[in-house]
Amino acid sequence: MSKEQVAPAEAGRQRIDAALWRVAFVLVLGTFMASVDATIVSVGIDTLAGEFGASVAGIQWVSTAYLLAVVTAVPASGWLADRYGARRVWLVAVGVFLLGSALCALAWSAPSLIVFRVVQGLGAGLLPATGQALLARIAGPDRTGRLISVVAVVPLLAPVLGPLAGGGLLAVASWPWLFLVNLPVGAVAVLLARRHVPVVPASPGRPAFDVQGALLLSPGLAVLVFGLTEVAHGRALTAGLGVAAGLLMLAGFAVHGLRTRRTPLVDPRLFARPPFGAAALALLMLGASVFGTMFLLPLYFQTGRGLSAWESGLLLAPQGLGAAVGTVLVNRTIDAVAPRTLVVTGIVLVLAGTVPFTQLGHGLPDAVTAAALALRGVGMAMTGAPVMNIVYSRIEPERVPRAAAALNLLNTVGGSLGTAALAVVVQSRLTARHQDVPAAFADTFWWVVALGVLAAAGATRLPRTRAVRRT
Repeated sequence: MSKEQVAPAEAGRQRIDAALWRVAFVLVLGTFMASVDATIVSVGIDTLAGEFGASVAGIQWVSTAYLLAVVTAVPASGWLADRYGARRVWLVAVGVFLLGSALCALAWSAPSLIVFRVVQGLGAGLLPATGQALLARIAGPDRTGRLISVVAVVPLLAPVLGPLAGGGLLAVASWPWLFLVNLPVGAVAVLLARRHVPVVPASPGRPAFDVQGALLLSPGLAVLVFGLTEVAHGRALTAGLGVAAGLLMLAGFAVHGLRTRRTPLVDPRLFARPPFGAAALALLMLGASVFGTMFLLPLYFQTGRGLSAWESGLLLAPQGLGAAVGTVLVNRTIDAVAPRTLVVTGIVLVLAGTVPFTQLGHGLPDAVTAAALALRGVGMAMTGAPVMNIVYSRIEPERVPRAAAALNLLNTVGGSLGTAALAVVVQSRLTARHQDVPAAFADTFWWVVALGVLAAAGATRLPRTRAVRRT
């Protein structure tokens, strides 16, 4: 395919040809970089603190700033794709991410590294949503489900691959390679995208940018996440102000989005349209459960059992294997089985794989840990892709970029809020349990189970039947 080529007219065919698989592979490279980078750097926090002479609390902003930048960028991805075309926005996002990566490797102090991580996070926040929107438009509704089932496995593998890659790099190279490793991957992604990814036309309406919404939504989300991270650090005043200000700004955005006559940055009315509302609730709760667990387990392995980052990554590997198995299963059944059946079954498997971790206080054999993580991996693969397919296959093509932005926003916010909230819970349980680490983490996993139950409740409202395909 040449770069001038417009999305194929024959997207309604069932067959996925080699050219379309190439497009999916190229676009997933962007998601891979953004997903793995969030975890690969977390392994090197102690190393970075020593390199720059910073406190652990201060150097944690290397991760927090990246997260806040991602949350800030995601809402704008839909408008940017509408205005300039998803392919162009995706290429620019990769460029911004690579620029941020190079600058991070050249950082001379902790503050400079934090600033450059913001640049990196802004690019990373645009990649998953624009990549999914582009893939959905190119593939067409008949093929989107099977492609998304493969693409969606990448974020599930990031918590496994990140610690392994980070630990391996730090064992043989200096800290700048935590960031330099992105450069060859990103360069290959850009070259392949210019050759193989077709152009999808921008929205003919060229909608105006929702300035008021942008001033409320992105900062509101960032302030809310910041407030919750401050709760985890025990700073009550800044935490309370952050949470209150964030909620007020988000409430203001909701009112603005419902009243404005222009196209809002993220349309609140989308959430009232079946099946988007149910899918949104399921993704929000599932994001909190999945990413919250991927925060808790490595922390427990390293603080409760004294394992290294590399050893923790190896112990998490069965989840990646389970996700791969789940991806194959979903790819073969996503167009034949009712969406609700797939998603509810997946959430039940995630719950079944989470319950054993509520028994950490009684000692959990490694074999049980591995089996539980594998089960979670299968279940996670059976939830995310079908939920996204439900929305992409039932929504008008011109609304796909906005829907992709909303879905990725929910997943990101769910993961961010879930991680921050569970950090608060585990800290309080450590105090209540007098620093009994296994018991404190076991208590916290009951909260993860509760989040999974809420996700299942949302999933029961998903459609019972397959989508009527749009042509």
